Amino acid sequence: MAKTIFITGASSGLGKATAKLFAAKGWRVIATMRNPEKERELNHLDNVTLMPLDVTDAGQIKATAEKALASGDIDVVFNNAGYGLAGPLEGINDAQLVRQINTNILGVIRTTQAFIPYFRKRRSGLFITTTSIGGLIALPLNSVYHATKWALEGWSESMAFELNSFGIGIKTVSPGGITTDFSGRSLDTGYHEAYGEIINKVQAEFGRPERRANYSTPEQIAEVVFEAATDGKDQLRYVAGEDAKRTYAQRLAAGDEGFRKGIKQLFSL
Repeated sequence: MAKTIFITGASSGLGKATAKLFAAKGWRVIATMRNPEKERELNHLDNVTLMPLDVTDAGQIKATAEKALASGDIDVVFNNAGYGLAGPLEGINDAQLVRQINTNILGVIRTTQAFIPYFRKRRSGLFITTTSIGGLIALPLNSVYHATKWALEGWSESMAFELNSFGIGIKTVSPGGITTDFSGRSLDTGYHEAYGEIINKVQAEFGRPERRANYSTPEQIAEVVFEAATDGKDQLRYVAGEDAKRTYAQRLAAGDEGFRKGIKQLFSL
């Protein structure tokens, strides 16, 4: 019998690529997004069911989880919904702060919480969460985004201890740069004139074509998600993409302070 994956944030980028890959591999896919009525691709694929889900809506998370479970067994929950927030903290307003935390952290925790009782009774199941290389290292002007992704890495590591005894797995996929609209539609920004010089330096480094040339495609990262879902390993963290692997290796080799000094040099800070 075909296995089933439940995906949040499936309207674009990694979420959509993952939905396509798992469907092509014969899985049943429940692809959730805020506005499924606008989807023009996944709705034409066999094995894919669209459901509405805004992960900032706790009531809808519970209702959608119940609807998904009523449709049949679920084997993997892929917490993928999230977005970036960049800029100096002084230039970020409270609404931006709350939305980032509600989406990137609470959305993941509440979605996971909704499925735990089902997996616990079955004594099987797997949660996979998209974190980021930004959950393992830090770069300038991304403090709130890093806060959410570092939180997810620590949360997942702790959750593994309480879930594994019930036969439930939890894993993170930590991509580097992905060639999606993450820096466009999926990026929120804050600005403060006092930080103009550092903003210009950071934008110059992120804008270098050589940096973007090392990014992964959504399809390449989706393959790592599939690996995490199917390899049967008791492994928490999957660093995904050559740029992310290289950066994380540099962090481990240099140590925390050595790596931090290297980042300051890279951005001329």
